[in-house]
Amino acid sequence: MTSQIKIGVSSCLMGNTVRYDGGHKHDRYLSDILGHIFQLIPVCPEVECGMPIPREAMRLEGDPANPRLVTIRNGIDMTGQMFDFCSKKVRDLESKDLCGFIFKKGSPSCGLSGVKVYNRKVPAWSGSGLFAAAMVHHFPLLPVEEEGRLDDPAIRENFIERVFTLRRWKDFLLGEPSLDR
Repeated sequence: MTSQIKIGVSSCLMGNTVRYDGGHKHDRYLSDILGHIFQLIPVCPEVECGMPIPREAMRLEGDPANPRLVTIRNGIDMTGQMFDFCSKKVRDLESKDLCGFIFKKGSPSCGLSGVKVYNRKVPAWSGSGLFAAAMVHHFPLLPVEEEGRLDDPAIRENFIERVFTLRRWKDFLLGEPSLDR
């Protein structure tokens, strides 16, 4: 193995106070258990693209297949700023050699699926956060999951197995020895 296995994770899940309200969504399983097995690489798309803490809450609006990221109170469209960040960040993450990513459920930037997309003030639960969608598109083989789903033992085991499998595949391609050779 080249080094400790790296997994990206939504920064708020690590207890970092990066959410719109200055809070966090610390997930102790991620930090206290998986953090001892993997090197966790925190990412907060909203802060890293230049948005302040605290900031106006945002949501996805429009077509669920191509939503806009809009502030709730003032209706400011942040889509372009987020897309610019996403295109740069996915290229930057190529060098991190990630073997998985854990996203924040329901987030307009990090939710994998089932994120509310408002169209005429009626939500459809069929969107993906803009950063999560960019990651899945750029890294189609990367094991990804939302933090809430990892509470299910079968889903958690499957995710961890896929992470280790990807690491072993990458090591094989590099011609590096496996742990059990």
